[in-house]
Amino acid sequence: MARKEEPVIRRKPLHEPSPAPGLPPWMATFADMMTLLLCFFVLLLSFAEQSEQKYRDALGSIRGAFGVRELRTVSDTMARFDTSQSAREMVDRISPDDRLLLGVIMRIKSLMENEDRMIQEGTGVSADRDGVVFGADSAVLFRPGTAELAPGADRVLDKVIDVLREYKLSLVVRGHTDDRPIATAKFPSNWELSSARAAVALDYILRKGGIDINRAKAVGYADTRPAVPNDSDEHRLKNQRVEFYLHMPQRDAW
Repeated sequence: MARKEEPVIRRKPLHEPSPAPGLPPWMATFADMMTLLLCFFVLLLSFAEQSEQKYRDALGSIRGAFGVRELRTVSDTMARFDTSQSAREMVDRISPDDRLLLGVIMRIKSLMENEDRMIQEGTGVSADRDGVVFGADSAVLFRPGTAELAPGADRVLDKVIDVLREYKLSLVVRGHTDDRPIATAKFPSNWELSSARAAVALDYILRKGGIDINRAKAVGYADTRPAVPNDSDEHRLKNQRVEFYLHMPQRDAW
């Protein structure tokens, strides 16, 4: 009989051989692929149309969500605006958007020329990059500590209606107070008071002016956006105000 061969048992070495130094070969290929993809998306981004306004609007929305006040840049031409300059001199140097805002400023100023000194001193107009802010002291528009329109408030609100009828602008009515707390049954805090005043003023404008509600909104800021420091009675009176922000329809600004 043939002799059976015994199976050969091979024992594993006690120590595995150490891997070759450096990165595994597949990782180099993966890194090359990631680099190519990154270059591809960078090229796509460079070809895409960039919209500075959309970026600024998105940034403003993020700041607003976190309670950070957005500071808008005033154009150089509008900042240097002087009513003593002739309209022709200004028109020759400004963009179409600034030209529209300049027209709004001049129109508001002309509407206020025939008002008495008390109303004129309590109102003011300024401009930023997106629109025109027409402000009025709360004492001119409302009875003290309430959201009831004061006698003569219609003389100011009618000016806003006139401008909205003449110009295709959107409106934000913004209510402001000073830092002194209020606690009544109707207004537990300055938030309720400022919001109510903005809503009442807007309601008057919409009803009497027949303005489309899609062009307007109201918001209360309480004492979070003071015009001047709340360090004196005079300054606190200035901070008790209502602002009418007339802005371009394509700009969703608060």
